[in-house]
Amino acid sequence: MRDKPSDHANDDSNSSEKIAAAYYHMAVEQYESLGVDVEAALKRLSTIPLSLHCWQGDDVVGFEGSNAAIGGGLAVTGNYPGRARTLDELREDLELSYSLIPGQHRLNLHAMYGEFPQHVERDQIEVKHFQSWIDWASQQNVCLDFNPSYFAHPKADDGYTLAHADAGIRRFWIDHGIACRKIAAAMGAAQGNPCINNVWVPDGSKDTPASRKAPRERLAAALDAVFQQAFDPSLLLDAVECKLFGLGSESYVVGSHEFYLSYAISRQKVLCLDAGHFHPTEVISDKISAVLMGVPQLLLHVSRGVRWDSDHVVTFSDELQAIMLEVVRGDYLSRVHIGLDYFDASINRIAAWVIGSRNALKALLAALLEPTERLLQLEAAGDYTARLALMEEQKLMPLGAVWNHYCQTMNVPPAVRWLEAVRKYECNVLSRRT
Repeated sequence: MRDKPSDHANDDSNSSEKIAAAYYHMAVEQYESLGVDVEAALKRLSTIPLSLHCWQGDDVVGFEGSNAAIGGGLAVTGNYPGRARTLDELREDLELSYSLIPGQHRLNLHAMYGEFPQHVERDQIEVKHFQSWIDWASQQNVCLDFNPSYFAHPKADDGYTLAHADAGIRRFWIDHGIACRKIAAAMGAAQGNPCINNVWVPDGSKDTPASRKAPRERLAAALDAVFQQAFDPSLLLDAVECKLFGLGSESYVVGSHEFYLSYAISRQKVLCLDAGHFHPTEVISDKISAVLMGVPQLLLHVSRGVRWDSDHVVTFSDELQAIMLEVVRGDYLSRVHIGLDYFDASINRIAAWVIGSRNALKALLAALLEPTERLLQLEAAGDYTARLALMEEQKLMPLGAVWNHYCQTMNVPPAVRWLEAVRKYECNVLSRRT
């Protein structure tokens, strides 16, 4: 008698699980031969949250009801069907994404994503406009981070906000920053851990300015005004983010790396390094240990620039791996916060969240599985030959088997099986959005 189809399905499933378990045990033995404790690495990985960026789900449109162009050196390309058009749709998409990413992760909100039944100017936003996010986050066991929105607004049309020469416009954006810090502190109080409030402004010039000094003096003074009120660091951490150039600010950006590095050190703020905000020949992996000599904590925006700051979906690239290796090798996990920052509307937006997040976690896992102590010993002994040999051998270790085991233990699909859930959701939900 032939087996029923369900019997075949069960047999195939059991066989796959047995094969995966066998691969995992062999991988453990290989890593143990290098002195690596795989279970300890997985336990550590499960405690590291990523902060997913809300703006991937709706192409940085927000919910202010404004038709203002995104601007500020930002651009989203593509028109893949299914963009989230409401808060409920965005949350629904996020919930599916979290279910496909192993671990417990955070959400990074921009100020333009509040609940605004009627128009509210940005200098007038309050905690009540984000209470539904706070409630949702509590229900989902997700912690929140925050960002003022210094773009896509009439008062940012000429490319300047906190560094604007007009005192009235500058005051408007200072008040927006102050309001955002209050909202972020309320989020931190509600979730019982600090909300990171990250300040990025697009201020800059398309052509060479006559004065680079004056806008930077205005920006520093404006930031000081924004940060004037002291908040308990258990509720709020202030971060500042640099950028090399943007659309409309190709020649000069007020908030350059050097500006914000000196500002963060002198004011002891969190420094944010975005992987796409530097010259194509620069990498932030080389900057991590240097800047942590002077700033208390670091916020990483994991992104992927292609020739310019184009914010592509994060792939398992050499630089991504180098970033995570630097964080782990330097024992910086308690001082470094990891968030994602990209926007791609040319592919399924939920898949973009999942692919980027899973790649960031894979790179973290690879770093945690490195025989760091042995490499440091070889380096201290001056045995650079063995150090290089071991670093290269590490690249062929069976990371995939450990990753798939981790996914299974965290009750998310291993390998690329998560794509089945995204395709089903696209058919049943996204395709109905017009």
